[in-house]
Amino acid sequence: MTSMRSTVPTAGPRLGLAANATQFTLLVIVNALVGGVLGSERTVLPLLADREFGLAAYTAALTYILAFGATKAITNFFAGTLSDRYGRKPVLLAGWLIALPIPAMLIWAPNWGWVIAANVLLGVNQGLAWSTTVIMKIDLAGPARRGLAMGLNEAAGYIAVAATAMVTGALAAAYGLRPAPFLLAAAYIALGLGLSLLFVKDTRGHARHEATTHTTGPHAADVSTRQVFALTSWREPALSSASQAGMVNNLNDGLAWGLFPILFATAGLTLTQIGALAALYPAVWGLGQLATGPASDRYGRKPFIVAGMLTQAAALALVALTDDFPAWAAAAVLLGAGTAMVYPTLLAAISDVAHPRWRARAVGVYRLWRDGGFAAGALLAGIVADLAGIRAAVWVVAALTAASGVLAWARMYETHRRH
Repeated sequence: MTSMRSTVPTAGPRLGLAANATQFTLLVIVNALVGGVLGSERTVLPLLADREFGLAAYTAALTYILAFGATKAITNFFAGTLSDRYGRKPVLLAGWLIALPIPAMLIWAPNWGWVIAANVLLGVNQGLAWSTTVIMKIDLAGPARRGLAMGLNEAAGYIAVAATAMVTGALAAAYGLRPAPFLLAAAYIALGLGLSLLFVKDTRGHARHEATTHTTGPHAADVSTRQVFALTSWREPALSSASQAGMVNNLNDGLAWGLFPILFATAGLTLTQIGALAALYPAVWGLGQLATGPASDRYGRKPFIVAGMLTQAAALALVALTDDFPAWAAAAVLLGAGTAMVYPTLLAAISDVAHPRWRARAVGVYRLWRDGGFAAGALLAGIVADLAGIRAAVWVVAALTAASGVLAWARMYETHRRH
């Protein structure tokens, strides 16, 4: 009798996109709203720094990205740990609650310190809310289709970034830099909080259920947070390769966010053209992930990671070499395509290697390094731009991006086998 009981599989939550279609779709919508909040700044804040606050030094103007990136990076780490300890939904709700004052702070900011403070809150919001939607989708998807799941997640977020950057550019051209662009962010926050509170369900049980059926991999199921940090940061070749590539990817995104609008403005482009370029890069990035995420489920993670980093390096070189709207539009498309190859694939690679019991913490550590790239990019790009000009900063970041791709090719192994 006892032996018969032991052969009966334990009942638990069902894994897979089809089995969890409703909750997965809801989380895609929620993450689009998270991305929209971030997108509300991408066109407007660099111009606000220049035109309303008179920040002539690039390093000073990029302090808001430094504040955002450092805060988001640290919050990402704690988001993974807290979601393991308290559940996913409470962390998601906390992210939305922290976002509530951001639009008002930007609309009525009397000095640049208010903008920096708002971006500290934005970093916490993005670290908690975006990280948690990533973890929840990984929980729901199961092992076979995680590339597709991450493609859908990141596509939703960055399509929303792109659309909002375009809309806020048009709003700024029609009504001024404040307050109209930030009213859109306020609507996103209210809607995201409402959906998360009323309709999102916790997914920690899915991860626990998967852990009971997980085939033992190269690392133990029960490891400390300190060990997870070491594995993801430097000890484990695939995890640490993903972390360095993610960091360099967001380093060049920090450059694009903070300095590209200023470069375009000094070349005589209009606000509408600047908004279009600010939107084109994340739009291609977002839409491209709908193809690259599932393709990595079929062909493996490593080819997309290496090719994506090298493509981004080529795109940055094109930005530095040209000075008109059509050429910059082509560079934005290329940069978006390269980022689309990398972004969902890196998350999927982390999920391939990490055991379900510590996967959320591994994602948190990866995102700590990845979004630390915003801060590093803002600091590096600002210093180089002040010393040698914006184009010199672009060349430096292009070289670092190419080196990152070569390092991933040399050190990373393929993490995914077709199921």
